[in-house]
Order: sequence, then C-alpha cells, then structure tokens
Amino acid sequence: MNWFEDRICEEASYIITHKATVRDAAKALCIGKSTIHKDVTDRLKSINPGLYGSVREVLNTNKAERHLRGGKATHDKYASLRQCAGDITADR
Repeated sequence: MNWFEDRICEEASYIITHKATVRDAAKALCIGKSTIHKDVTDRLKSINPGLYGSVREVLNTNKAERHLRGGKATHDKYASLRQCAGDITADR
C-alpha cells in the first residue's frame, strides 16, 4: 500500500472504531470533510471492500440518527438560553 491507501484505511478504521461521523473523523484526523467522505464512500470500495462494508454500516447508522442529534442540539441550545435568561432576571 502507498501513503494514499494507508490514509484512507486509517480514516475508515477511525470511523469504525469510534462510530464517528465524517465531521468527527475530519476534525480528529485534521483532514477535510469532503476528502474523508470521498475517500470512504468512493475510493475505499476499490482498495478494501470488506472495510468499505463496515464503514458503510456506521455511516448509514449516523445518517439515520442525524435528525435526532440535530433536535437534541437545538433543545440544548434553547435550554441554555432559557437558563441564562433566568439568571439575568434573578439578578435584578
């Protein structure tokens, strides 16, 4: 394997091991999200089909759960804002 294939396999391994999203993997590995996505959805299939199948499962799970994560993030944001507003009115 060359460095290019090693990098792709490292990205795939990270996603599988940590059940990470593409965004999480990009942040941890200091590589762009688009690059990671292209690597694990297109290039990995020809390099290591077995690893590709495992990554695909994790990515499909993440995709199925993303609406829940977004809803939780919004809920937490507004809960935090309500708490801050309560702290301000309590100071008066």
